Amino acid sequence: MTGAETEDDIPLNERKTVTDFCYLLDKSKQLFNGLRDLPQYGHKQWQSYFGRTFDVYTKLWKFQQQHRQVLDSRYGLKRWQIGEVASKIGQLYYHYYLRTSETSYLNEAFSFYSAIRQRSYYFQVNKEDRPELVVKKLRYYARYIVVCLLLNKMDLVKVLVKELSEEIEDYTQRFNTEDQLEWNLVLQEVAAFVEADPVVILNDNNSVVVIGNRLQEGSVPPLEQGMVVGQLVLADALIIGNCNNQVKFSELTIDMFRMLQALEREPVNLAAQTFKQGTLEPSEKPAKRENPHKYLLYKPTFSQLFTFMSASFKELPANSVLLIYLSATGVFPTGHSDYKGPYDFGGVLTNTNRDVVNGETVQKRNQAQKEMHCLHPGDLLPFTRKPLFVIVDSSNSTAYKKFTNLFGQPLVCLLSPSVYPKSVQDQSQRGSLFTLFLYSPLLAFSSICGLNSLRRGLWERAQEFLRKIYRDIGQMITRSRTIDQAFLQFFGDEFLRLLLIRFVFCCATLRLHKLFREAQSFPESYPELPKQDTVESSVLQKHVLELAAMLDVQSLFWDDSVDSY
Repeated sequence: MTGAETEDDIPLNERKTVTDFCYLLDKSKQLFNGLRDLPQYGHKQWQSYFGRTFDVYTKLWKFQQQHRQVLDSRYGLKRWQIGEVASKIGQLYYHYYLRTSETSYLNEAFSFYSAIRQRSYYFQVNKEDRPELVVKKLRYYARYIVVCLLLNKMDLVKVLVKELSEEIEDYTQRFNTEDQLEWNLVLQEVAAFVEADPVVILNDNNSVVVIGNRLQEGSVPPLEQGMVVGQLVLADALIIGNCNNQVKFSELTIDMFRMLQALEREPVNLAAQTFKQGTLEPSEKPAKRENPHKYLLYKPTFSQLFTFMSASFKELPANSVLLIYLSATGVFPTGHSDYKGPYDFGGVLTNTNRDVVNGETVQKRNQAQKEMHCLHPGDLLPFTRKPLFVIVDSSNSTAYKKFTNLFGQPLVCLLSPSVYPKSVQDQSQRGSLFTLFLYSPLLAFSSICGLNSLRRGLWERAQEFLRKIYRDIGQMITRSRTIDQAFLQFFGDEFLRLLLIRFVFCCATLRLHKLFREAQSFPESYPELPKQDTVESSVLQKHVLELAAMLDVQSLFWDDSVDSY
């Protein structure tokens, strides 16, 4: 309330407007803060709470729109406060995306974050002598950048990073703060993330073309008519990232970022005018779930990982598949035992934080004991009671080759090479080559051929040729008489079909590339694929060489008609 004005001088209806606004504002903050107390796993517990939160924010947003003049004059509503409400709504949509894996909600988060910038809601913050307000603005930028990265809006990311850099510089000059290094690290991380792709696609004017790698209409080869495959559907995926020194931003390593996109369809904008209309409730859900539900786990402890796997396993619907993707540092066995069981080959690293007993981290007492901070193949055995699809990208991926299918359910493990040529290993900080093949085979193919850039026209011709290769690989898999039935049982799901096809293409490519000579440099699988029908098929080898010729890199590959092994 302004000046010498007392509460009695304000008309009753305007006083009620301010009171109602304060109530909605307090209620919205209370509900928003309660979101962090919700369990991170399980599909059901959080939905009603999210619904109530959306409902209050819908009312708050409409209310401030309808009564802006009264709130400006009687409450002293500032533009940064409107920005805060819009930012919270953006966060709600982003978290709704994380909970549901529906990419449409990313667009809704983007529309709110974008409007904050366009309408300069945070502009006045820099004029106030309150560092905590500037931090709100910096955090808004960081969240906006995450959403733009997930939507592949790389040009906008670069603009936002430049603006954030200027804001951080202004912030650290005006306030003698202790978090300067922290914010500079944020800038370094996002810059490294943007530069992680090893190959850029260029227009004729040398501008960079941003290519999306989510599942698109027509990108998965259709099943042949009359082909009998399993009716299983990929329902849940755990994406785990625990690689030392890999590029990351906001608890998302570059491998996790790539794999989550490989398990999503291109987003559809459900309600492009949401911001203008002020309708927030995510009620316009797609008729069926377009994407598998995902959990993103950055450096989880064994306890956390096992809890999330158990929750996914428990809630997995009938005729559905659980996918576990492990991008993690390898843990190798130290002792030797005569009996080789599922805990004798090591596995992949889990985080040691918080796995503490009696105040001290437990150390192994002798060589016979197994590594505790490790996900062993044996740890996955209980989950093979339901259809399970495992991808292991690690220096000890071969530990998972010794699987035993105890329960007769469909089970497939795709395993990365455990050793790479030095030139490829040097690039590992920017993401694993194996995951790159599963995310964008042409990007990976170009990368191992030393190409830093490709013209858009050539890229599109090569992609078109790849689609033909995919169709042929699909037919090799479904027509093989010796292939394990597990592959066919997963082949009915479009996401899994594409992953299997890309895996076969990766295997065939690395087998022909002259740099990859060791057996450990080739991907493997459990069960094994029939090599002559798939990864060593003469038809597929011919296709790989034709693709190499198209990109003018055929000299890097063995050609039986020219070279001898």
